[in-house]
Amino acid sequence: MTDKSHTAAPESPAGPAVSVVGPGEGETITLGTIRLRILEDGSTTGHRLGLAETTLAPHCEGPPQHRHAQHDEGFYVVSGTVRFTVGDRTHDAGAGTLVMVPPGAPHTFANPTAEPAVMVSTFTPDLYMQYFRDLRDMIAAGQEPTPEADAQVMRRYGTEPVTGSTRQPGDG
Repeated sequence: MTDKSHTAAPESPAGPAVSVVGPGEGETITLGTIRLRILEDGSTTGHRLGLAETTLAPHCEGPPQHRHAQHDEGFYVVSGTVRFTVGDRTHDAGAGTLVMVPPGAPHTFANPTAEPAVMVSTFTPDLYMQYFRDLRDMIAAGQEPTPEADAQVMRRYGTEPVTGSTRQPGDG
């Protein structure tokens, strides 16, 4: 489902447009057991920042471990527990936890519990927001979301899957 229903006040002499995205508004992208609600796709921030609310279904394994060459990624856990794997280290993060991942750090996340988990994800710059749209469009066009196909889409946005990591998203 795509719903670009946030409002932006028009440019005025007082300053640039302001984006307001209310509850239930924003573009929604569902990728398997992960649902993203795009709150800021970079169009209001001059592409300096992207922001999404990410909901992980119970026992969601998350994406393969990967690293970004060009952007920082932040995760603020709003509810539930999210398991972050950074290289070979695992961190279980409960509500109120912030995890910041700099460019180059191999990482992934998962929901190891029987309850949904919600986090707010930041992307600076917003470069990776289009990755989610491209992945959604690839799946909608009938292309199988294989690891190879996913890696091909990741590479468009300065991201590489990590090979040879010893931990997978759901590992404890």
